[in-house]
Amino acid sequence: MPKISFEFFPAKTEKGAAKLLQTAQTLAGLDPKFMSVTYGAGGSTQERTLKTLRDMVGLVSVPMAGHLTCVDASKGEVDDVARAYWDSGVRHIVALRGDPRPVEGKSRSFEPHPQGYRNAAELVAGLKKIAPFEISVAAYPETHPEAQSPEADLDNLKRKFDAGADRAITQFFFQADRFLRFRDRLAAHNMTKPVVPGILPLSNPAQAWGFAEMCGASVPQDLRHLFAGLEDDVAVRTHLAAVMTDRMCQKLLDEGVDHFHFYTLNQSATCAAVSRLLGHFPG
Repeated sequence: MPKISFEFFPAKTEKGAAKLLQTAQTLAGLDPKFMSVTYGAGGSTQERTLKTLRDMVGLVSVPMAGHLTCVDASKGEVDDVARAYWDSGVRHIVALRGDPRPVEGKSRSFEPHPQGYRNAAELVAGLKKIAPFEISVAAYPETHPEAQSPEADLDNLKRKFDAGADRAITQFFFQADRFLRFRDRLAAHNMTKPVVPGILPLSNPAQAWGFAEMCGASVPQDLRHLFAGLEDDVAVRTHLAAVMTDRMCQKLLDEGVDHFHFYTLNQSATCAAVSRLLGHFPG
């Protein structure tokens, strides 16, 4: 049976936070390896991320992971957040370069803080000096949109591993072959640390297509066609999302993948269904 893990984002309202904790409690019952909480652009959700993590640590027995970025903060400020994670019982950090907050709806290029970490590799090395954190980093099967080349992107991932990262979690993709070809390239570059496929169930296709455009993930035309016209049919969308996600996971499972990381978008239904199909039942 493969390992599973789940990712959430901090809710904006008290009602949303209460619903999120219910979702986390439901998915925690499926025995995930860990559950993580994201950190908004430019650290915009720092307080909510910390509160969500503290609440989850007190509610479930699953190990929690907090995201952390380099954006718009000095090394001291970032280190303080890491220490707050540790003091809250969080022993795992997802270390990311991160993206700046948009200005007037427009994205900005990353610029290191004058006293900050310049990239994720530096962040990983800095975190290892603070405490013996378990550290995950990001990887991109279809190449990071800002990378100069696929080779440069792989070199960046290697620097993160060399700095002490324990594993990488990939950006989502919609074709199993995208991940498998990426895994072959990693092997050819002698990168042997675990790389976990990030899986985005298509419960909200329109939102997923928007995410894909931002991060450079390709969307097969037949997948768009499959979900076309289902904007108001939640039941059929949820069913199709579970079927298509399971098909991809089963193909990856057949190729030796032993851990799936689900981007839940704070919803439990599809992730719970796919987790059951992978052998995880409430216990």
